[in-house]
Amino acid sequence: MGQKIAAISFDEVVSSEFGYPISLDLNSITHLPDSSLVLMDVTSGKSTQVPFQVDNLNGRYIFWMIEPQANKAKSSHLFELHRTVEKEKHNVFLALKATESSLIIQKNGADLWQYNQGIAYPPEGVDSAYARSGFIHPMWTPDGKSLTRIQPNDHYHHYGLWNPWTRATYKNELIDFWNLMERQGTVRFANFINRTSGPVFADYKALHEHVVLKDRKVPEIAMTEVQGTRIYALEKDNDYYLADISIVLNTTPDEPVVLEEYRYGSLGWRATEKWNRNNSEVITSEGLDRKSADGSLARWCIVQGELDGDYGAVVMMSYPANFNHPEPLRIWPEDIYDRGDMYANFAPTKNMAWKLEPSKSYQLNYRFLVSSKKISPEQAEAAWMQFAHKPIITINKF
Repeated sequence: MGQKIAAISFDEVVSSEFGYPISLDLNSITHLPDSSLVLMDVTSGKSTQVPFQVDNLNGRYIFWMIEPQANKAKSSHLFELHRTVEKEKHNVFLALKATESSLIIQKNGADLWQYNQGIAYPPEGVDSAYARSGFIHPMWTPDGKSLTRIQPNDHYHHYGLWNPWTRATYKNELIDFWNLMERQGTVRFANFINRTSGPVFADYKALHEHVVLKDRKVPEIAMTEVQGTRIYALEKDNDYYLADISIVLNTTPDEPVVLEEYRYGSLGWRATEKWNRNNSEVITSEGLDRKSADGSLARWCIVQGELDGDYGAVVMMSYPANFNHPEPLRIWPEDIYDRGDMYANFAPTKNMAWKLEPSKSYQLNYRFLVSSKKISPEQAEAAWMQFAHKPIITINKF
């Protein structure tokens, strides 16, 4: 196999039925190009080559997936990094499909996640103020069922999975970036920062501009946001995938922005119109259901239900370093619009304001576990532990 460069070992934080990504700083191990490296799983005493992917956007980090263990017991893992001139070609099963108005992440040709950089206009006869870009729809289950909805006639400003703020103070003015009909502000796509395909993940990062319209002849950018999604999946497991969502906020060099306390804002999810109070449910990390979840604090929240004879489930997870973690939830009540339509939102400013200082960056990280099967609270807790608590990795160089 070639020259052994390093042995990498760790114990799992918790056992889980779901695979999950591991990463480490490749520069701390070797400066050899990744084209001359192979990663071997030697945990069982046999040497099996493992697909890996290197992220060069911020440093040089190597990523690979840990497969779930059949016995569901917490396990130890041992990998070796080798220098070689021969390496197995791994299938790039996570790929990007670009259209004029969207970027779609696919697994073996099946659509999983669609980011829309093009402007989506409301239905004919509806005020054009509701148009916007820079949102996710559809978010599909692995079986191809949409979990999101845009421009419902009760809230034309709802855009699948999207991230405006409802009350923001900028230059001593209160600006609403959420309710587009107010014509105070909006959020728009500006550019892509990167796009990646590979055998471990596919991802993108997009630059968004939070634009003030109120009393402006020329729109003014109050804040920028780098929003990215990275999809992880195992090629042979078609029941679920992981979507890591990062949100980095920056103000202008001279002006702070205060994200004021309000009952909703940030990463909102308007769920599929197929769900109502009779065929879907909410379970939080604190054991609360839809009747009591709104306003509660949570590390994770399951939203799941039946979909045309199939099933869809999402575990929304908040990272411990997020502002105001565990985060307040905004969950619509069961009697809304008679049917009990589903809306779920980690709302970090629901119970306190958040001041963003000039020339500083602020980050929020979330993971969505998206499944075609029902998820239990025990499974959700294990998945959150893997997201929130990285294992301690030991590296022995040779």
